Amino acid sequence: MLVNYESLDDAARVWVYQSSREFSDNEIEEIESKIEVFLSNWRRHGDDLKASFKIKYKQFIVIAVDEAHNEVSGCSIDASVNLMKQLEKEFSTDLTNKLNISFKDNANINIVSMADFQKYIKQEKITSNTVVFNNMVTTKSDFEKNWEVTADKSWHKRFLVS
Repeated sequence: MLVNYESLDDAARVWVYQSSREFSDNEIEEIESKIEVFLSNWRRHGDDLKASFKIKYKQFIVIAVDEAHNEVSGCSIDASVNLMKQLEKEFSTDLTNKLNISFKDNANINIVSMADFQKYIKQEKITSNTVVFNNMVTTKSDFEKNWEVTADKSWHKRFLVS
């Protein structure tokens, strides 16, 4: 069952998928339509899942589900990953590569490999004050508070030069 994102409890579980490129406005309309259809019919062993989504910066798809209503199962998670894989093919982008790291450079969002991220740190192009996107967040509250933070406040800090 598709619900308004804001109506979800702060403990709602989230998954963040980052695109390797920014989507156009037309692509966003198509993607939103496909996700709305999917979430409206998303089930766990026949039971409705109370779910929603957001698209941030035309590049990040955030899926959220209220597990207080019904918990997700392995099969229902697989179904959502399959949706992302379909979107990858249809829109020629990468949404499921967890080894890519995203960060802001002024207003620009950059997606780079982990090796390049580490190289940029050594070159001091990325510092503890660089805004990064912590796609490892797991709850709506965590997403709202800890997704877009400086590198020193995220798991990215382990790469920073001391």
